[in-house]
Amino acid sequence: MSVTPQEFETLLPYAATWAAEQERIILQLGVPLTEAQLADARQVGVTHPERVRLLQVNQIPKPNHQELAAIAAMTNLISPSTAGMTLRYGIFIRTDCWGQRPLVAHELVHTSQYERLGGFEAFLQPYLLECLTPPGYPYGPMEQEAIMTAERLCA
Repeated sequence: MSVTPQEFETLLPYAATWAAEQERIILQLGVPLTEAQLADARQVGVTHPERVRLLQVNQIPKPNHQELAAIAAMTNLISPSTAGMTLRYGIFIRTDCWGQRPLVAHELVHTSQYERLGGFEAFLQPYLLECLTPPGYPYGPMEQEAIMTAERLCA
């Protein structure tokens, strides 16, 4: 399955709506960052680390929207092996990965990207495009920034 530019533009608002809904759930049910995690968040550039919440889940939830779910699977963004996912200030962490500093640091870099870019669509548009365009996930610049920044922080 490939996505045309027109399909992408049509699906982007649905992706942003799904992301906002997931963030609301995480903000309601999640836990605030620990002092050490707050320090890491500041270190990787999060402007409002006090807003971040982490929610432990057995598996990262998939979108209900059929085409979004298919794209998430195709790009490997959401699979049973997905350890974490950032939805602005809400971060899902898979239960068996809970407490892994490099993972939380990586996800916090994505929070800083959301802040820097200005919201759901502003983040998702370039991020999803880099996931859908060769070389794809996890080789795009935004994902690489998260990988490298977390590695430097946790070295």
